[in-house]
Amino acid sequence: MNNRRNWLKQISLGTVALGFYNFEAFAKPTEEYIFPDLDNSPITLRSNENPYGPSPLARAAMAKSVNSSNRYGWDLSSKLITSIAQKNTVSDNNILLGAGSTEILDLVLQYTALKKGNFILAETTFDYWTAPYEKLGLKKITVPLTKDKKHDLTAMLKAIDSDTKMIYICNPNNPTGTVCSREELVTFIKEATKKAIVFVDEAYIDFTKEQSLSDLVIENKNLIITRTFSKMYGLAGARVGYAIAHSATIEELDVVRSSQNMSVSVMSTAAAIASLNDEKFIQQVYASNQEVKKYTIDQLTILNLTCIPSYSNFVYFSLDNYKKDYFKQLENHNIQGTKIYEENGKWTRITIGTMKEMQRFIAAIK
Repeated sequence: MNNRRNWLKQISLGTVALGFYNFEAFAKPTEEYIFPDLDNSPITLRSNENPYGPSPLARAAMAKSVNSSNRYGWDLSSKLITSIAQKNTVSDNNILLGAGSTEILDLVLQYTALKKGNFILAETTFDYWTAPYEKLGLKKITVPLTKDKKHDLTAMLKAIDSDTKMIYICNPNNPTGTVCSREELVTFIKEATKKAIVFVDEAYIDFTKEQSLSDLVIENKNLIITRTFSKMYGLAGARVGYAIAHSATIEELDVVRSSQNMSVSVMSTAAAIASLNDEKFIQQVYASNQEVKKYTIDQLTILNLTCIPSYSNFVYFSLDNYKKDYFKQLENHNIQGTKIYEENGKWTRITIGTMKEMQRFIAAIK
């Protein structure tokens, strides 16, 4: 009886949480069951995850969908595709699901690597996906960021040649947090897609007021946009992402994988559908990120550390003026940060966690 009562309690968690008042209390540490002492538990500030987890509606949907996990999720995937298409004002045939946006990148890799050539991206940007490209025989061309850590779209356009197969733009950019305006990108895409595919990664666009470029795919076959449920929606571990592209491009991408819309689990699909309907949660995540990010930047500035204005859920800052061993300080206080991305200036990145987590972070490096 006790086991059944506990199970029912877990199942109802999402529904109960709909009425929560203390938003930060909703956040769950990564190792909450292993480290019950929350004051000293590890703080993960390395991968730009949403510290508040999946939304209440998503948690309830995941719990409910467990009983349907013995069936393939084709019908549920179709429902998610329709919901995504409506959100982005495109048609169902403009959407391709993937296990996170990284699977979409892999599909574009396979697609563009059919013919040898080169691909272009900024230096520095999200580049963990580039090694397979090079192993398949494509040459990587990097274009330095501007002095204020933004994409140099003019230089990227000049770098395109007859062998260029794809140009990658992360907007907002990871790890710098800078953003290209829609106007800038529309002008760039109009010219660049005459010669190659432009792949725009909008993983963090929900943390901005910028409009997605999704409407441009209706007429442009060489534009591919990827979005994800990993960041704003708190489903990084659930692995749900999607491509938005011209219907003919979606068909061509689908050919290079073995099955259609089968890589996202029933539970993850259910969570994604529910997440799109939990606008209250999204508004709270956005507001909290803005508040805690401002606190973090203000505190780093007090410590005389230069920060780049951030349009995301992380902050890029320089350790040039930091006199201690930054990474040792994090280690001593059980905080997981990331690395040095640019040696010139010793630029690093920190994910925005909850207010309590960032207060611990600031205390650790003081």
